[in-house]
Amino acid sequence: MSDQPRPTSGVPQPRPYRADEPAGGQQDPAGTPAPPAEPAPPAPAGSTGPEGVEDADRRRVRETTAALFRRLAQSPPHSTEHREARTRLIELNLPLVRYAAARFRNRAEPMEDIVQVGTIGLINAIDRFDPERGVQFPTFAVPTIIGEIKRYFRDSVWSMHVPRRLQEMWLQVSAATEELTGALGRSPTIAEIAVRLGIPREHVVECLEAGRAHTTVSLDSTVGGDEEGGRTLADRLSYEDAELGEVEHRDQVRHLLVQLPERERRIMMLRFFHNMTQSQISNELGISQMHVSRLLSRSLNRLRRVTLAELER
Repeated sequence: MSDQPRPTSGVPQPRPYRADEPAGGQQDPAGTPAPPAEPAPPAPAGSTGPEGVEDADRRRVRETTAALFRRLAQSPPHSTEHREARTRLIELNLPLVRYAAARFRNRAEPMEDIVQVGTIGLINAIDRFDPERGVQFPTFAVPTIIGEIKRYFRDSVWSMHVPRRLQEMWLQVSAATEELTGALGRSPTIAEIAVRLGIPREHVVECLEAGRAHTTVSLDSTVGGDEEGGRTLADRLSYEDAELGEVEHRDQVRHLLVQLPERERRIMMLRFFHNMTQSQISNELGISQMHVSRLLSRSLNRLRRVTLAELER
């Protein structure tokens, strides 16, 4: 989590979440007092316990939180009183972070890291919360905390730095590919995806290139249910020839293209980096489509030999 933001210095750090810790101030078998009861997940205002009486600890937390928000609103920003009220709000509502973080316990990330990210969400919720809107703070805070954690996972699963703009657009391209596949009954072309999203074709290609840096929902991962036959996102895109699979990792073969003659290098760039069909390339260069196909095959064979030679070194 080296490139992820951490809570501001001076902000109390939550203790690591323990899934087995007793609730409601009970004691564990060793007799060690458990932490105070945690606020429950968001619930409608005025909810009551099984006996018809609202849980005392929960009511205390709610009332104290409301009082602290009043202090926060009445004290000048950056004043000692304002800072103390804000810090106390964070401390009092850290159990909300542990509650939200527990939903992600099956992820590979350490729970302590997830809690740290969730704490950032809690701080954002405190800074944005408006008591005048009549919403209980947990109802507002928990979705904010969960959203922060989800953003962390979304960003951290990219194997190399990709601008946020491309990450978000890649998700739109993926969704459009799924929708068009269902609507058309076949794989959509790059042009059809571009029209659906109202963006240039070059942006679609750029997004697909960026998508190859994604390590969990990559172009090589399966999409859809069992009825889809385990097809990958790459399978959903219409390409005219099967040789595309030979240059799967384009970013890794760019340096190999300089070893090709100029015309073959241009054909490779048009085909695999500009996503032009063989027919479009033949029109662009004024040669037959069959000749384009032969040059592509020859270039791919040459690149394959060079790659194997590099691996044997």
